[in-house]
Amino acid sequence: MSALAIRRRPLPITRRLLRDGARGLIGWGLGLTAVALLYLPLFPSMQTPELQGLLDSLPPELIRTLGYENITSGSGYTQSTFFGLMGFVLLTIAGVAWAGDVTGGAEESGRLELTLAHGVGRTQYAMEAALAVLCKLCLLGALAWAVVWAIDSPAQLELDPGNLLAVVVSWVGLGLFSATAGFAGGALSGRRIVAVGAGAGVAVAGYALQAVANNSESLDGLRAFSPYAWAFGQAPLAQGWDLPGVAALWLGSAALVALGTVALARRDVLG
Repeated sequence: MSALAIRRRPLPITRRLLRDGARGLIGWGLGLTAVALLYLPLFPSMQTPELQGLLDSLPPELIRTLGYENITSGSGYTQSTFFGLMGFVLLTIAGVAWAGDVTGGAEESGRLELTLAHGVGRTQYAMEAALAVLCKLCLLGALAWAVVWAIDSPAQLELDPGNLLAVVVSWVGLGLFSATAGFAGGALSGRRIVAVGAGAGVAVAGYALQAVANNSESLDGLRAFSPYAWAFGQAPLAQGWDLPGVAALWLGSAALVALGTVALARRDVLG
């Protein structure tokens, strides 16, 4: 891409990253759709006394750790199986991988040096790269809303569309928080493995803190430090919008992007 083309076209880095990553985005979208189609249509067949008996036989600590307390309701089942488990895992992996690729991965491969040599400023690159990751996650969020809503009636989930939007915004925010942690880690270090480790570490730590808090009243305060609890602690799929949790996720992500941008602007990425 020439320097003249970069100056003339709006958001050239974002556009290029979205275009180059289209195939991967489609793959992740198909994966999320497959997970939803695998789990959610099973809900009607699971509304049996046997299921309740099985849940009663499991250790309460395990039930609370997995978030299965309300699994017999449509919202609880969808939250536990899709948004809070497999969907959370897939979205986190996708977001962290994308963030690691545009920071540490780009520097290690030499792509970042080549891009900067074509008249792109470091701040511009960082902001547009972060925007590309955000766009991809939001597209997956829109797809998830549409797929789950399409399954809602056949699977007898009885979900509220507004609450479904609330949980999708929280879910995307959760994935974005881990992704931007990876973005900051990659920008600070110039290494993809650090970016992936930072993003994955935030996701795992958040889930672990929530699980510990669920099993100990004395440690309930740990929820304040868990992005997973910010997203799902107030059960948005059942209760509706949790504005403080949404704000913590999205503003925290913005702060991590700012940290990564400053780090990339000040560090010698060409050395």
